[in-house]
Amino acid sequence: QVQLVESGGGSVQAGGSLRLSCAASGYSRSTYYMGWFRQAPGKEREGVTAIDIDGRKRYADSVKGRFTISKDTAKNTLYLQMNSLKPEDTAMYYCAADRWGYGLNTGYNYWGQGTQVTVSS
Repeated sequence: QVQLVESGGGSVQAGGSLRLSCAASGYSRSTYYMGWFRQAPGKEREGVTAIDIDGRKRYADSVKGRFTISKDTAKNTLYLQMNSLKPEDTAMYYCAADRWGYGLNTGYNYWGQGTQVTVSS
């Protein structure tokens, strides 16, 4: 059973930083594609960043240069470093995983429960 558990969310002021973590279990994460997504109230879930099994990274235009995705294979953990946060980054953040590469699309089969990020101006 694949399980993903996010942590690290919180409330920060604009310009601040947060690092989200996604602890994975139940599979070998190195063979799965993974991504971070977010959903703000009243909006659809959107792709933020994704990492392929070969390490290729993709970013939404809105976060390029501010957010960084990384993985620690030994710890089976995915990270999202978020810098220069803006109020429009406020959302529930989810990590996702799948054997197939969906990039920034929401077709992943496995999802965490989410962690809330709130950025105040």
